[in-house]
Amino acid sequence: MLPKLAQNTYKTSGLRYYTTEPTLKERLTQILPGQVEHVKKLKAQHGDKIVGTCTIAQAYGGMRSVKALVTETSSLDPEEGITFRGLTIPQCQEQLPKAPGGNEPLPEGILWLLLTGEVPTESQVKELSKDLAKRSGLPTHVKAMIKAFPKDLHPMSQFAAAVLALQKDSKFVKAYNDGVKKDKYWESTLEDSLDLIAKLPEIAALIYQSTYYSKDLPHTIDANLDWSANFTKMLGFNDKGFDELMRLYLTIHSDHEGGNVSAHTTHLVGSALSDAYYSFAAGMCGLAGPLHGLANQEVLSWTLDLQNKIGEGKEVSDEKLAELVWEGLNAGRVVPGFGHAVLRKTDPRYTSQREFALKHLPNDPLFKLVSQIFKVVPDVLTKHGKTKNPYPNVDAHSGCLLQYYGLKEHNYYTVLFGVSRALGVLAQLVISRAHQLPIERPKSITSLWIEEFVNKESNKN
Repeated sequence: MLPKLAQNTYKTSGLRYYTTEPTLKERLTQILPGQVEHVKKLKAQHGDKIVGTCTIAQAYGGMRSVKALVTETSSLDPEEGITFRGLTIPQCQEQLPKAPGGNEPLPEGILWLLLTGEVPTESQVKELSKDLAKRSGLPTHVKAMIKAFPKDLHPMSQFAAAVLALQKDSKFVKAYNDGVKKDKYWESTLEDSLDLIAKLPEIAALIYQSTYYSKDLPHTIDANLDWSANFTKMLGFNDKGFDELMRLYLTIHSDHEGGNVSAHTTHLVGSALSDAYYSFAAGMCGLAGPLHGLANQEVLSWTLDLQNKIGEGKEVSDEKLAELVWEGLNAGRVVPGFGHAVLRKTDPRYTSQREFALKHLPNDPLFKLVSQIFKVVPDVLTKHGKTKNPYPNVDAHSGCLLQYYGLKEHNYYTVLFGVSRALGVLAQLVISRAHQLPIERPKSITSLWIEEFVNKESNKN
């Protein structure tokens, strides 16, 4: 029997509106049982079929391309790029609800899509925005903690620590201790996830204001604004263009299938029935690494250094730019922002940011340099021969956009990535709890085992 729908109300400009459309939790209550049953049948009928082969090279090589995880929220194809529940980035930009007068999708819409597999209506997204606004508000001890951090403590360290400081209010922990049934684990996990997502913009904005300006938040949550717009106001920005950029940024960085470090770590820790706070904080410690989320910071530093060599505002020929790139490669340095562990084409997330820049800041000098790098570097890397994918990834573009709108503290950029990535990894955590996925425990082997195995196989021949 389907649950009775609540009659949700909200006010806009003094008028009261009513909707009988399901809320997010109501909709999940409707659709999750069918999805869980479908996966059970899939495992029962096909659980013994081999879906991938692990070679010795893959075992030593970070298990790259080994098919051993199930992630419902998104899929990454080497040639086509990321899809969110089957929708490409352009399709998300077209189909997901937008802010009034805006052109970019609202992050609340991608959260709904990732959780349900359905494109939400405008009223459902508006209701979700208001629900997140109600859940916002940082406890006093978290505010005090952030303000007491040393100014030179990296923003990602502050971010992960602040998330952990919220853990004492976990609704999943309370439900678990009260003996909730396993098939209801997802409900309190959803509550924790929404509570955490609601508070992340405040955490991130307070870290920004306290670290760089020794200030408190200049804005309190406005229930009539969307999640992203409230975030930009708390960061101290009042620019509709920046609002639009952050809606795009938070949407396209939200998920990238389950094998990347932040998603996999969140899933791994969550598989031990750790709550959303523990799981997400662990994922953020992975995101902070220079081979993952910290890469956007490294890309901007590299690009600005290149701009300084050329001379700010000066143009350089493609040939000269190629020479400068070769100098770095010959000195043993990499070109950050190019190449990807899975992709073998230009990252669609890069393309969406480039299209945004062409529309909003076509004459910005840094964007022009990024465009020229896009033109020159793939050919250089192809000739260099050591990069499987010579094309740019998402990190190659975001920095110049943030610089343009005045967010110049690039040590902070990974925190923005973290706020966005919460949407995908926490959505999958809810889904994993609904399917009662077991604790993750792959079998490891030793180099000695491999040597003995190889010798046995050789003797057979």
